[in-house]
Amino acid sequence: MIEINNLNKAYANLHVLNNINLNIEKGKITYLVGPNGAGKTTLIKSILGLIKKYDGSIKIDGKLINGESDYRNIIGYMPQIASFPENLIVQNIFEMVKDLRPNSYCDEELIIEFKLKREMNKRLKNLSGGTMQKVNAALAFLFNPNILILDEPTAGLDPVSSSLLKDKILTENKKGKTILFTSHIISELEDLAQRIAFILEGKISFHGSLEELINMTGGKNLERSVAAIMIGKVA
Repeated sequence: MIEINNLNKAYANLHVLNNINLNIEKGKITYLVGPNGAGKTTLIKSILGLIKKYDGSIKIDGKLINGESDYRNIIGYMPQIASFPENLIVQNIFEMVKDLRPNSYCDEELIIEFKLKREMNKRLKNLSGGTMQKVNAALAFLFNPNILILDEPTAGLDPVSSSLLKDKILTENKKGKTILFTSHIISELEDLAQRIAFILEGKISFHGSLEELINMTGGKNLERSVAAIMIGKVA
């Protein structure tokens, strides 16, 4: 679904991505994990076309992305921190996004589940962090995308809302959606990860299943296995 070959990105003498080769499988949930500064955000921005200058190639559905933007229509993106004009009300944001795709089917399940209808007349600057995160999630799923890229999706959510979002992710995956997510809340999201891609110092140091990772590191679970890779303690 997303094929990345020999991807390199540097800022002056800082090499952020070093020869990344990664195949994000269609219909799978892939957990992109790594410490701060490992290159996760740069990799995601490259897939989204927010970073255009790099060496290597990225293909979506077998098609090379080359400065075009049409492919983004099949992607739902939930940033870790969304940036919207604070003077707008929640209703304005949803109307603005819907106007960009006037003929698209709208999936409003999360708007209903998160009870966002009662927040529609509130200004964004007056929303709590958790409510803003709910808005971000609802926007990501709004147009029934084939690919979902979720950056720290449950950060700031209460346990009930986090569970609702995880259920939504699993439901969409059962429909065949391809999902890529990042998170520092490893124990909370372990049950979502079907494939794990570990990035360290701009390089993919592991890509496989949870079982394969545990066997490689000797860890008891995903959290312990990830910690083992970070400190270089591999069985």
